[in-house]
Amino acid sequence: MLTEKVHIAAPTAFFEDESLNIQGTINHIRDLYKQGVKSVLVSGTTGEQHSLNFQEKIEIINGLELEEELISNMEIIFGVASIRQKEAEEIAEKIRHTKISGIMVGYPPYVIPTQEEAFIYTKRIIHLSNKPTILYNNPKRTGFDLSEKSIIQLSKINLVVGIKDPGNKEKIERIKKGTHRNDFYFYAGGEVDLEEKVLHGYDRLSSIAGNVSPTEISQWFQKMLLKQKVSKREREKIENIMEDVYQGNAIVNLKKTINHKGIPMGICRSPIGNI
Repeated sequence: MLTEKVHIAAPTAFFEDESLNIQGTINHIRDLYKQGVKSVLVSGTTGEQHSLNFQEKIEIINGLELEEELISNMEIIFGVASIRQKEAEEIAEKIRHTKISGIMVGYPPYVIPTQEEAFIYTKRIIHLSNKPTILYNNPKRTGFDLSEKSIIQLSKINLVVGIKDPGNKEKIERIKKGTHRNDFYFYAGGEVDLEEKVLHGYDRLSSIAGNVSPTEISQWFQKMLLKQKVSKREREKIENIMEDVYQGNAIVNLKKTINHKGIPMGICRSPIGNI
């Protein structure tokens, strides 16, 4: 199962012509590992997943497999989603035979499946990957909102460890009542409104700002979970990190900072980064 309370949603590196830079992506993950990060989400939720085609996702998986130290010592979670279920199934099947620790299942953008269709899609991907799974609900990006009934149904599958961004606090309360599981986790996507989310029952973090300040973000989140006081100095530090990352486009800001460190993250795929 996935035991880490925090994973970093790592951006994907691209060259100046917007082609995939696998080594740049892996160099960033290696740098996070050296800083003590124990878990990363790759091909995940930094706005780039659906810009990666099927072949590019396979190439990233192959690249990760060659990184024996990283794949053996980190919880590496891979984002599995596609507009076409068949492609998502092939990626899931590919992951099944790797040391990748788990998957995050996202839903197809634009097509808006019914709840029943989404349920079958999810079950199929979980079955083929046979890996611990985080569900990912993001109606703002996809147009599809996974219902509490679907979440509760899917929580009955042992491999499902939790859900990222299930919805508002009332929805979380009803899911908690319906799941009858102590080991079903609620992941916050990024740090915006994080303190409020923790009060509502979120107990894990899919971190964006952790790409540039992993230790500070992780310690801040742990303190929140333990209801410990955050000092004025710590709070100011976090506010500065948040401003640097979230003012404007977070992924553009992250890549700029990582590039400055000498790790070649390159650019975003346009229209992101047009300005």
